[in-house]
Amino acid sequence: MNTNKIGLSVLDQSPVRKGVSAEQAVRETVELAKFADNLGYTRFWVSEHHNTGSLAGSTPEVLLAYLGSQTKNIRIGSGGIMMPNHSTLKVAENFRMLEALFPGRVDLGMGRAPGTDRLTASILNPSNQFSEQEFISQLYDLVNYFHDRGEPGTPQSKIRAIPQVQTIPAMWLLSSSGESGLFAAHFGMGLSFAHFINPIGGSQAVAMYRERFKPSEDQANPVASVAIFVYCSEDEEKIRRHQALMDFRFTQFEQGKGIVPVGYEDIKNVVYTDYELERIRHNRKRVLTGTPIEMKQKLTQLATEYAVDEVIAVTITEDFDDRLESYRLLAEQFSLKPINSIA
Repeated sequence: MNTNKIGLSVLDQSPVRKGVSAEQAVRETVELAKFADNLGYTRFWVSEHHNTGSLAGSTPEVLLAYLGSQTKNIRIGSGGIMMPNHSTLKVAENFRMLEALFPGRVDLGMGRAPGTDRLTASILNPSNQFSEQEFISQLYDLVNYFHDRGEPGTPQSKIRAIPQVQTIPAMWLLSSSGESGLFAAHFGMGLSFAHFINPIGGSQAVAMYRERFKPSEDQANPVASVAIFVYCSEDEEKIRRHQALMDFRFTQFEQGKGIVPVGYEDIKNVVYTDYELERIRHNRKRVLTGTPIEMKQKLTQLATEYAVDEVIAVTITEDFDDRLESYRLLAEQFSLKPINSIA
């Protein structure tokens, strides 16, 4: 790990802010992608969520096709494609098409979770068994599709993922428990640990991934990153309000109430029970907030704990300009190389 040079990336979920339409949320994702590209961020990933009105990002493969056309240098990818929801062949074809359009810039980040509730998942893919072995089989098939091959006698030996392009997207597995880290090691793929989902055990999961990594024909060495909720501001009051909103969102989600778009004025007088305060203390481990100098120290410490060279920032703010400003301040602190000057 090079602690002197930590790369920063973005995971965006197209959050629907209070008073903003889903259409506007998607437009903000596009604007943020262009902004991050100009600032010198390494990659821009978009997520897959279903039946969640507060998050407009449901189809990464569709959104990425447009984001690629609006950016020049930043890697674009999924964070992630929830494989149990999809046909493996269709995933291979979607990402081969993206490679045809943007060769050498595409990341295929994959997860095992459905990105929604079980009922919605059963509608997305009625044959979904949520089986570990099924997920492993999908990974085997995916690699074979990307290399135009299959085990003799299997359907994959007779089927080719179209278009048959020369490049292969970088393949990553996303993990919040560590188990997918073992799969990533076995298949020779990258690993991104979702600290913003589970703040416990991530560094150990990454260490085990590195220890057990087997080089693949697509990736010779282990590559890992950590993703975390982030907010950076020079305004201490904005930082305090942001943390209060995150506390409320986590509490609502854990109580099965969903994530409803709210503003600080809506929740500033909420009184929590002792149990809720205990959960808030735990969930604050999923978030890093602070001034620019504080955030450089905190993110560097996180990267050191995980022994990674890349941190993926997930930022949801009440105001879109604050989201942009947070990413701008981080880019300055970590001396990212701007592609173009930002007015």
